[in-house]
Amino acid sequence: MIPVTAASARSDQGSAPPASTASGKGPGRAANGHRAWFLVLPALIPILLLSAGPLLYGIVLAFTDSQAGRTDPTQWIGLLNFQDLLRDTLFWESFRIGLVWAVAVSVPQFLLALGLALLLHQNLRFRWLSRALAIVPWAMPEVVVGIMWRLVYHPDAGLLNETLGTHRDWLGSLSTALPAVVVVGIWARLPQVTVTLLAGLSNVPRELHEAAAMDGAGAWRRFRTVTWPAIRPIALAISALSFIWNVNSFALVYVLTGGGPGGRTRLPMLFAYEEAFRYGQFGYAAAMGCVLVAVVSILLAVHLVARLKGDDDA
Repeated sequence: MIPVTAASARSDQGSAPPASTASGKGPGRAANGHRAWFLVLPALIPILLLSAGPLLYGIVLAFTDSQAGRTDPTQWIGLLNFQDLLRDTLFWESFRIGLVWAVAVSVPQFLLALGLALLLHQNLRFRWLSRALAIVPWAMPEVVVGIMWRLVYHPDAGLLNETLGTHRDWLGSLSTALPAVVVVGIWARLPQVTVTLLAGLSNVPRELHEAAAMDGAGAWRRFRTVTWPAIRPIALAISALSFIWNVNSFALVYVLTGGGPGGRTRLPMLFAYEEAFRYGQFGYAAAMGCVLVAVVSILLAVHLVARLKGDDDA
């Protein structure tokens, strides 16, 4: 009996594992997958309901003649809204203004944020206080920022005119309205870009800077060879996001100028808002939104490809 038992034990030990265990697939792995989906659902459901759902509804609405206050049922009209949009010179003028606004805000905003992040990264006295004050504009809602800057630009009792000794209507003049709004846009989102770049700078090892300094590298060379390669992915991401945020700006410009004077600050989102909620053209406004999403996606893709190609060449 003993030899038989030993032989059986050796046979059991040498037997191959089950196919499901050997392949890594089995009831346990399937259960883990189900549990993973169960954990993801609380975050996935709000995204589907609040982002994907309205986006799909807006795309469908763009192919209809939906209007406010009509009693007839909404009709499917295909590409008619997009055909009308191609001939709408006012919309394309607003789109041009939107691109000018986005570039005029995003580029100086990134450069100023990079300089401010480099400054706040140094071992300065009261650095904690400087960092706290730098993010104050970020904590303020855009409506509050707009109201505050309207007071600054006030033609009679504004801080800017009091300082310069003039009575100029900065937000009501055709020549100064857009530049004045651009200044506010740069100021309002500067902390967000600064904090992001500052987080990237904090991850750059100081040993690399010390080694480069020992090799005789100056400040500019250390930035170009050590700092910039380390923060380049973060800089690429935040610059792309900043461009998207600025193209889609609405509340700040709406509070400052409402799109005036003479449409000089009427960004595409303001134009679509007026078409939808002032004139009741929901289908036409949805078509504008689809065009904006498509054009911004193309511009962003070109920007990312160009930056990534430049990074590979470097």
